[in-house]
Amino acid sequence: MKSKIPAGIAALMLLTGLLWRFIEAQPETTEDFGTPLVKVEVPKLQGEAKAGKGLFNGNCASCHGANAAGREGVAPPLVHRIYEPSHHSDGAFVIAALQGVRAHHWPFGDMPKVEGVTQEDVVKIIAYVRALQKANGIF
Repeated sequence: MKSKIPAGIAALMLLTGLLWRFIEAQPETTEDFGTPLVKVEVPKLQGEAKAGKGLFNGNCASCHGANAAGREGVAPPLVHRIYEPSHHSDGAFVIAALQGVRAHHWPFGDMPKVEGVTQEDVVKIIAYVRALQKANGIF
């Protein structure tokens, strides 16, 4: 009687090899939001600011970079004195996100509206950006 063990081992080795190749071919899950334009200290976040971080990462960071530090050649940092509350109110952020805005401070071009965000989402995103600004001396 022939043993089925060698065939089973061969099949297991083949399956393991295929699985290894599949795992190696998968992209890394770490998001790269490009070269930041400013250094940003991130505070401990609470409440709306904490919820806003996830919304920012999902809707804004692809242009404005991780922690709103901007992206070289793409979009400006929101952690910058130009965006302090006395110059750009929360309402200005809402309008920019929901309707888009013409370029007026930076050479990055016009900002399109952010598809799929609600005003409630933007309020949470603003709380996150304001927390970052405050932690970095902008208030």
